[in-house]
Amino acid sequence: MSASYPHVLVVGAGIVGAAIAWNLARTGARVTVLDAGSAGGLATRASLAWINASYGNPEPYFHLRMRAMAEWRTLHEALPAVPLRWSGGLLWNRPRAALEELAARHAGWGYAVRAVEQAEIARMEPALAAPPAFALYAPEEGMVEPVETARILLDAARTLGAELIEGRRVLALETAGGKVTGLRTDAGSLAADEVVLAAGTGTGALAASAGVTLPMLHSPALQLTTKPLPPLLNGLILPPDLELRQTAGGRLIAVADIEGSDAEAAAATLDVVRRMLKPGIDIAPEGHRVGERPVPGDRFPALGRAGIDGLYLAVTHSGVTLAPILGLFAAGEILKGERDPLLAPYGPDRF
Repeated sequence: MSASYPHVLVVGAGIVGAAIAWNLARTGARVTVLDAGSAGGLATRASLAWINASYGNPEPYFHLRMRAMAEWRTLHEALPAVPLRWSGGLLWNRPRAALEELAARHAGWGYAVRAVEQAEIARMEPALAAPPAFALYAPEEGMVEPVETARILLDAARTLGAELIEGRRVLALETAGGKVTGLRTDAGSLAADEVVLAAGTGTGALAASAGVTLPMLHSPALQLTTKPLPPLLNGLILPPDLELRQTAGGRLIAVADIEGSDAEAAAATLDVVRRMLKPGIDIAPEGHRVGERPVPGDRFPALGRAGIDGLYLAVTHSGVTLAPILGLFAAGEILKGERDPLLAPYGPDRF
């Protein structure tokens, strides 16, 4: 570790905070990661963990997501234990005309995506009870086990000298002389040269304690997990009502917007999954959770300096897709003052 590099406190041990911590540590910084819970955070646990560049894309955001997909491959070379699989994804969550427009636009940007008809869809995913007449197939999209990946990143950071403090609730930022100087926690204060807020939906309130405004949207989602099943799905399934994948361990993971009570939403989601797949498959629920997606006010990432020295914000929806590139870019900016041009639209000062 170089003495010229700072002590950085990273708030949040989800996949974004873990990626930032690993990149900081391997660049030579002294790193401490804090989380009110345990490694893996909250939003990360409730994620579908779909790695893609086909969702919600004006062109600048598409290029950031494509760069993130490439960085996943680089990360996997460095940490081969990361449970990453390039499975491809089938998308039919909007009308055909909108899908065709999406395919034409993304193909024009160089994305591997093509239209598929019902017969081919049935061959690709034979467990579907009623394959749609039309969908898009993106063969280069993938999935990862997000909590396990966050833990692998944090373990790798710790081998480089980083410290992980679990069960430590951060109450506020501490400031002096117009600079963030550390954190006030439920176990006392911690000083640092730099504080990174990667605390998901908690980022806005913590930033506000130093006078920084970061509007956040209310965006809850339900994640349903089934008991393990034999292999059913070959890739990601993105129909209108939910998002679905199967883990290496056989569990189906379904993520859907939540309406009504948690129990009602879980029952409705389970019913959709059962109807999507062929009869005779014993789909039994194992559990469900409701997570709050960390979505900045304009729905795009907030990554960068936040208008006060000593504070760096890192909050985004699509945290799983973007985590490795946000970790790389954040470390470069914090330690070397280098801001990648792909981040130009996403500085927190836009708010």
